[in-house]
Amino acid sequence: MIVRSNREARYNSRVRALWKKIRYRLEWLGLLLVAKLVLLLSRKGCFRLAIVVGAVMSVLDRHGAKVALSNLEAAFGDRFSTGERKQIVRESYQHFARTMLDLLWSPRLTRENFSQYIELENLEETARDTGPERSFICACYHYSNFEWLSVASGFLDLQGTIISQEFKNSLLDPIFEHLREQSGHELIPRQGGIVRLYKALRRKGRTALLVDLTLHPKMPSVAIDCFGLKTSVTSAHAWLNEQTGAPLIPAHTEPLPGGRYRIVFHPKLDTTGMTQQQIAQACWNSFEPYLRKNPAPWLWMYKHWRYKPADATRAYPFYARPHRRFDKRITADLAEEATKR
Repeated sequence: MIVRSNREARYNSRVRALWKKIRYRLEWLGLLLVAKLVLLLSRKGCFRLAIVVGAVMSVLDRHGAKVALSNLEAAFGDRFSTGERKQIVRESYQHFARTMLDLLWSPRLTRENFSQYIELENLEETARDTGPERSFICACYHYSNFEWLSVASGFLDLQGTIISQEFKNSLLDPIFEHLREQSGHELIPRQGGIVRLYKALRRKGRTALLVDLTLHPKMPSVAIDCFGLKTSVTSAHAWLNEQTGAPLIPAHTEPLPGGRYRIVFHPKLDTTGMTQQQIAQACWNSFEPYLRKNPAPWLWMYKHWRYKPADATRAYPFYARPHRRFDKRITADLAEEATKR
């Protein structure tokens, strides 16, 4: 019986491995087909398709929609009715669909024509006190078309070194790397990525990091207030600023009618004497007013508050859980801030 059971286990394992290989290959072929079809669409056609796809996603992804509704309630309280929250969630999915389809459409963007689709606000900030090389760290957010912020920066001669996000299906990585490098950026793997970014900045290069994702408290992270709720985010941008002196410039993309966008560069942050927690908080504080004004383009279906303090007095999303390391991180950040006063 034991021998038979072992044989069945090995057989089932081989079947799962074979099915995984087939599924990954089908995903790769499907992405290639979609990419080719999207390139055939007009700008309006791509925009309209994204609106439909996003609306369908908001219905099919029940768990993601539940997370988004809970996030909105925790962040805004009773500012929005139930119906208004559902509308924001649907629009959030639509903005994300636009971002992904627009990335597939982006090979049609060039240095000569990208300004037809992308407006710029406060671009001069990238040249203020950043040296002749315009060396700086761009702090970005998952808001509207963050992919086109990167593409447009390359066309503006602001090419940089960027850490790439690998997929579970490694067959997809070369496709997205090609799309994200098309305007001159250099993508590097996460393994050892921060050290390479440090070296690039020391050579007066540039980089951009998405700074609004939740990070496990055991990772290099800090606890910041996001809508008045504590959350654990990366401290990589703060550490790089601290170690290299490269200025920090937050930036985000805003949606415009007809599938167009506006890239907004925020004022360069003065981080003199700040702790890493304070630097990360300043980055978020620069962005939150825009988010409060127009919440729909943010990635609300993501779990932004995975951890909560043990003594939390406000309601957190349903998925948030207390974590001992998170409480220690909050205490450590407060202690470091006190020593710098």
